[in-house]
Amino acid sequence: MRLYDTGRGEIVDFDPGPIVTMYVCGITPYDATHLGHAATYLTYDVVQRRLIDLGHQVRYVRNITDVDDDMLRAAALRDVHYLDLAFGETARFGDDMAALNCLAPWSEPRASGAIPNIRGLIDTLLTGGAAYQVDSTVFFDTSTPADFGALAGVGFERMHEILGAWGEKPDDPRKRNPLDFVLWQPSAAGEPSWDARWGTGRPGWHVECSAIALRELGPTIDLHGGGIDLLYPHHESVRVQCEAATGTTFVRHWLHQAMVHCNGRKMSKSDGNLIFVHELRQRYEPAAIRLALSIHHYRRPWNWTDTLLPEAEERLARWRSAGAGEAALAAVRAALDNDLDVPTAISAIDRAAAEGGGVDQAAALIGVAL
Repeated sequence: MRLYDTGRGEIVDFDPGPIVTMYVCGITPYDATHLGHAATYLTYDVVQRRLIDLGHQVRYVRNITDVDDDMLRAAALRDVHYLDLAFGETARFGDDMAALNCLAPWSEPRASGAIPNIRGLIDTLLTGGAAYQVDSTVFFDTSTPADFGALAGVGFERMHEILGAWGEKPDDPRKRNPLDFVLWQPSAAGEPSWDARWGTGRPGWHVECSAIALRELGPTIDLHGGGIDLLYPHHESVRVQCEAATGTTFVRHWLHQAMVHCNGRKMSKSDGNLIFVHELRQRYEPAAIRLALSIHHYRRPWNWTDTLLPEAEERLARWRSAGAGEAALAAVRAALDNDLDVPTAISAIDRAAAEGGGVDQAAALIGVAL
């Protein structure tokens, strides 16, 4: 396979060993699965399917961020325990992913179940001088890695702006450097808390993924993914924490999914333009939803429209009428190996079905069950 590597900024060979380790940032389960989530996880599902098709064993880890500022705010607003909220929304997410025919991850760990690992990682960073303590808050010192910002590929001013937009307080006077980020913080009233030698509290967001990835997959993983909106600050922060702790390259290949827009804006809760998978499933077959989400290349932002689902239903009917067989399978494999070009794969299946060839095996490789 040849895939775009965000860190290198080009399409390069992706040639892992027999066992492929893959980490994808999962949901913060305070709301239902929207189409932006679904498009992201469909991309990594196709990666996993093609790797299995090539004979690899895939250890795919997709975490659940059930301890997080957004999670705790949402639980407080609804007057429910944060783990109860997480349980319900995680179950709904799992149901949506199964309906869309996504392969189950090898592991789906929760942040709340990784507190000992998180404390251990913070201790390593403090002991090694990559982190510092101010009262009961621990910060990562972004001046310690020589290449901080290399993955994100943007300068200080832009990182400062993005950090502020994420609510990570670049102008906090306690920080040594504006881009430093929280590893541990005191819990507010009513929030969960755990004991640590630097003070009772809870972890920051970035350190959760670092600790989980290291625990589940080891110091270096083959492929790390998620939405492109996570590139900075999240993935940059996860990377430097892990490399500061282990002294080795954390990720061999970074693969990011572009944003899905609705009404010209990124699909997000703050913009109020979310379209939820479970609601669409009440009116459309999940296979059609999957097809509608698959017609654009994973690296290109695109805009959701109401015409996509009827078009997908028509395409699905044409493919099914063609029957069973291996038509277009070789073309689909070639398209996926060319930077996961699912739109070209779909076009190849269209042509084969129009010519009367059975396309069920080719469709299965992009996750569409006929």
